[in-house]
Amino acid sequence: MRRILVTGGAGYVGSHTLQVLKAKGYSQVCFDNLSTGYREFVGGLPFVQGDLEHETDLEAAFSRQAIDAVIHFASHALVEESYRDPHKYYRGNILGTLNLLEAMRRHAVPFIIFSSTCAVYGIPDRVPVDESMPLDPVNPYGVTKMVIERMLRDYQNACGLRFVSLRYFNAAGAAHDGSIGEWHVPESHLIPRLLEIALGNGPCAEIYGNDYPTPDGTCIRDYVHVLDLALAHIAALEYLFSGQASEVFNLGTGHGFSVLQVVDQVRKITGEHLPATLKARRPGDPPKLVANAEKAKAKLGWNPQHSSLEEIVRTAWNWRRGALCRVLAACRHT
Repeated sequence: MRRILVTGGAGYVGSHTLQVLKAKGYSQVCFDNLSTGYREFVGGLPFVQGDLEHETDLEAAFSRQAIDAVIHFASHALVEESYRDPHKYYRGNILGTLNLLEAMRRHAVPFIIFSSTCAVYGIPDRVPVDESMPLDPVNPYGVTKMVIERMLRDYQNACGLRFVSLRYFNAAGAAHDGSIGEWHVPESHLIPRLLEIALGNGPCAEIYGNDYPTPDGTCIRDYVHVLDLALAHIAALEYLFSGQASEVFNLGTGHGFSVLQVVDQVRKITGEHLPATLKARRPGDPPKLVANAEKAKAKLGWNPQHSSLEEIVRTAWNWRRGALCRVLAACRHT
């Protein structure tokens, strides 16, 4: 049974990937500092609390048992925060990954799957975006992911490490059984913010710009269900274990939805009116960001099966309502 170390496995995409790894018969160990992840999301799976910035924490995780591959999610990932505090992002994301790669080298771990982002492309001059397009990130968060991708190539050249870098577009949705889902503090993603408003935790939906060159004037994004992303990581593991070369893949559906289309879908699923207010454009927001994911389909055999907007919003809503009920129940018993 192959053992996979999952950094950031108590976070959003990481915890869903842990569940799929278990279902596929892998042995896994979650490594997380719980700064943004939740111990409850890991359940009864093996867990090591540690920080990538602390080499001794990594050494403890790698020394306790043999690791066959790493899936690397752990990262600071808030775009707006990265503008305010670039030091946190350069130190945490880049230095943390450097420590991880050195630990892998010391313990002869040959494979890594890296959680990258479409933010490495910046504002593309055409869509859909394919992997051959130039990397030109416009925020520190995207820059750190681009640098890490280069680090992976350098480690490949230096010590034979093989990697798959997965450039997500917009992760969304939740587990179908409602056990885990998206929960960030603060919450910066559109769908969970809209669902919080539907639950009465906010005055109205904020729409940033309605004068973009899109059919309804609002930004268009490519939303991918978190379960489809988790399945892509399993496909990437199997790709490397089968002896394939290092590669970079986009993960998206190939079509997008505008902000107004998402608002309408949330209204339909929740049955709430969801008032909206118009705000000025945010700097750095491209009008349309949609993936060309044909490469992942061809080489990984990956095809998103759960990424209709209806399924994304419905599963996210079921999780959000269930999470609120759990919080209220806990409050009643304290």
